[in-house]
Amino acid sequence: MITIPKGVKNFFVEIGEIAFFAGRFFKEAVKPPFEFKELLRQCYQMGNRSLVLVLVTGFIIGLVLTLQSRPTLIEFGAESWMPDMVGISIVRELGPVITALVCAGRIASGIGAELGSMRVTEQIDAMEVSGTNPFKYLVVTRILAATLMLPLLVIVGDSVALYGSALVENFKGNVSFQLYFNRVFDALAFGDLIPATIKSFFFGFAIGLIGCFKGYYSKKGTAGVGLAANSAVVFTSMLLFVIDFIAVFISDIFYEL
Repeated sequence: MITIPKGVKNFFVEIGEIAFFAGRFFKEAVKPPFEFKELLRQCYQMGNRSLVLVLVTGFIIGLVLTLQSRPTLIEFGAESWMPDMVGISIVRELGPVITALVCAGRIASGIGAELGSMRVTEQIDAMEVSGTNPFKYLVVTRILAATLMLPLLVIVGDSVALYGSALVENFKGNVSFQLYFNRVFDALAFGDLIPATIKSFFFGFAIGLIGCFKGYYSKKGTAGVGLAANSAVVFTSMLLFVIDFIAVFISDIFYEL
C-alpha cells in the first residue's frame, strides 16, 4: 500500500479548499445585495496604497533593463532595436509579472493580516451572529477590488517603465522621446496587449483569493495572523508563476495559428 506523505496530502487538501472557496465567491458575487460602497473603498485602498510602489518599481525596471541590454545590443550593432525589445519585453511579460509580485507582497499580505486579525478577535463571528454576511462584505469585495485594480496598476507600471527606458536612451543615445515611443508602438500589436491585459485580471483574482482565504480561515491565535500574511504572499507568488506559464503557453499556441 502506497503511503502519501503528510505534506503532499495537506497541499492537495488546501488546493481543494481554495477551489471550494473560489466557488463560494462566484456564488456570492452574483447574489444581491451588492456591497458597492465597500467595493469602491477597497478599490481605492488597494490602488492608492500600491500606486507609489508600482511607480518606483516600474521606473527602475525600465532603467535597469535598458542599461543592462544596451552594451550587448551595441556589440551586435543592433542598438536601434532597443525600443522594440524593451517595449515588447515589458508589455508582454516583465510589466504584468513584476507588478503582480509587488502587489502580492503589498495586497495579499495586507488582506491576510486584516482578515486574520478579524478572525482571531472574533469580529467575523460577531458579524455572522448579527445577521450580516461576512463573506460577501469582507471577501467578495476584496477579491473583486484586486481583480479590477491590478490591470490598471499594470498599465501604469508599464507606462512608467517605458518612460524610464526612454530616459536612458535619450541620455545615452540621443534618441528623442517621440522617436522612442513611435518605435515602441510600431513594434507592439494587439496580440501583445490583449493576452497581457487578460492575464492581469487573473493575477488580481489570484492575489485577492489567496489573501482572503488565508486570512478568513486564520487559526492559532495572534501567531496565526502573521502566519496568514506570510503564507498568503508565498502561495500567491507561486500561483502567479503558474498562471503566467499557462497564459504564455496558450498565447504561443495562438501565435503559431
